[in-house]
Amino acid sequence: MPENAKVTIRYGPYKSSDEVVEHRRFRLQGLKAVLLADGHQLVFEETPDWNLVELIVKGENVFQCSITDLDFGGDGQLDPLCQEARAAVLNAY
Repeated sequence: MPENAKVTIRYGPYKSSDEVVEHRRFRLQGLKAVLLADGHQLVFEETPDWNLVELIVKGENVFQCSITDLDFGGDGQLDPLCQEARAAVLNAY
């Protein structure tokens, strides 16, 4: 995939430590940092599906995981899911 690809990140609500269920981007910081470092353009979309994170490239779902499985904050370099997502975007056609 060439640099500057448009990547849509769809994310759903999740229950945080304060027991509130809502859409939050805190757990997406590492994913965001990794993809921006590769030069991709990111678009964030909220979805009603609980705990869901999907990466869409050219209309194709290239990666999916639970938002609660992502590391909280950070730069994504040590989070294996962020690295897996990065590879999925780079291998997208």
